Amino acid sequence: MQIQQASPLLIANKFSFTNAEENNVGQIRLAVYGKGGIGKSTTSCNISAALAKRGKKVLQIGCDPKHDSTFTLTGFLIPTIIDTLQEKDFHYEDIWPEDVIYEGYGGVSCVEAGGPPAGAGCGGYVVGETVKLLKELNAFDEYDVILFDVLGDVVCGGFAAPLNYADYCMIVTDNGFDALFAANRIAASVREKARTHSLRLAGLIGNRTSKRDLIDKYIEHVPMPVLEILPLIEDIRVSRVKGKTLFEMAESDPSLNFVCDYYLNIADQILAAPEGVVPNEAQDRDLFSLLSDYYLNPPADKAGASTKEDELDMMMV
Repeated sequence: MQIQQASPLLIANKFSFTNAEENNVGQIRLAVYGKGGIGKSTTSCNISAALAKRGKKVLQIGCDPKHDSTFTLTGFLIPTIIDTLQEKDFHYEDIWPEDVIYEGYGGVSCVEAGGPPAGAGCGGYVVGETVKLLKELNAFDEYDVILFDVLGDVVCGGFAAPLNYADYCMIVTDNGFDALFAANRIAASVREKARTHSLRLAGLIGNRTSKRDLIDKYIEHVPMPVLEILPLIEDIRVSRVKGKTLFEMAESDPSLNFVCDYYLNIADQILAAPEGVVPNEAQDRDLFSLLSDYYLNPPADKAGASTKEDELDMMMV
């Protein structure tokens, strides 16, 4: 598959230094988490595109050493900030915005933090260096919305680093055991980080799932909003492979407009500045018992109703 490179976002002048503690009043900062392979990056790119459709200036920051978060927006793997810093011997003054910021679909600005080599270093350090550089370029405060797309589950402080800069966390899940178990760990990280700043959990996003019964069972035990449930639509997966958002695909196939509406609904909820929650996560053993018991002893109206579709819904998407 031949991938056409997008043009860098050209910015005429290098910006002056901005104090690292300053915040753009009215700016919304989002951190998107979820189990590995659940579809966070595809979801993030389409939410970014939806926010841009609502007239917002959006920056998406990929926080994964694979540096493929923004692929669906740009159609290629853009250079990472950490690689650029290394090339310049970490001389921040030698880096210009167009060296690290690329324009994707809908005018969304795209940055990939990158990361240390596999098995070495800390991803949290790289996220910190990324924010530091963007602030020095005065680029961090130039946007209405900043979205951090973060790899996988939260297993350490490094993985949780983007929460230090976020107003809201959104968790992508499906209707399966493993994804909800990961969601619960992420919820615990939100609660911990909320001790030091006004971080809130905006809610769950069910991605490519035909049912939501296990999601509902979980939020009965750990109350939190559900922003949207995206149905099991193959075009969502295909958009990732094509390196295009659903919005771009819908330009040539209007039948996909209804899929775009799901992402627009999420964007509208975020722009409405929801109150959000500080969740009280379930203990691991309690959650394991809760979810496994639901599978082993389904409600009476579900008993005997299991289908092949049900089994597939439990699998990793």
